[in-house]
Amino acid sequence: MTAIAADDRLIVAIDRPDALSGLELAEKLGDTVSFYKIGLGMLTGGGLALARELKDEHGKRIFLDMKLFDIGATVEAAVRGLAQFDLDFLTVHGDPHVVRAAREGAGGKDLKILAVTILTSLDRADLDEGMMRAGDIAEVVVERAGRALAAGADGVIASPQEAAMIRALPEAAGKLIVTPGVRPAGADMGDQKRVMTPAQAIAAGADHVVVGRPIWQAENPRQAAQTILQEMVSPQARTPNA
Repeated sequence: MTAIAADDRLIVAIDRPDALSGLELAEKLGDTVSFYKIGLGMLTGGGLALARELKDEHGKRIFLDMKLFDIGATVEAAVRGLAQFDLDFLTVHGDPHVVRAAREGAGGKDLKILAVTILTSLDRADLDEGMMRAGDIAEVVVERAGRALAAGADGVIASPQEAAMIRALPEAAGKLIVTPGVRPAGADMGDQKRVMTPAQAIAAGADHVVVGRPIWQAENPRQAAQTILQEMVSPQARTPNA
């Protein structure tokens, strides 16, 4: 297989227990991966320090996946503090008051605020249990996406199954769509419920795909990442529903 250069459209989720094992993974992947996601699970394991090291010393782009949710003043203060680290993406919940507060907190920094719509690990039964409004889950996602974008979000987090519908929104013009719930063909779904392959997600309109376990659980993470990069430039990635 001919090696493909790193592509910012692939974001690798470093869902490791601590910064040391996260850095070891990044070193294994080397120049194959240029963009990493560091989530809430690593926060107490040195996740923010890892984010800064990968950004400042290795030149990687960083997606800090905190999914912030609180009263406006608290969200604004938290984002203001995080914005000083010159990271690339930050997630907040897609409620308009949260998005507006995060936008204020980011100020003039080049930190993209991404609004979470509905987690890709949830389905309609989960929404019912959480007392979310009735309706098809895709419709709920698209409505939340539109409201978050109108409130000032730079983009949204949604499953690839909703990417095409979000891309069609007038509010989505020039905005980012980032899709977790991406699994190569034949991969274990894990705790994801609304999934597509990398090629399908790109074809549906995703700007970035987030992949974690299929890469870091692989015997050869670098080769696993290369396989996904190959798929992202395949003919299927240019043809919706292929």
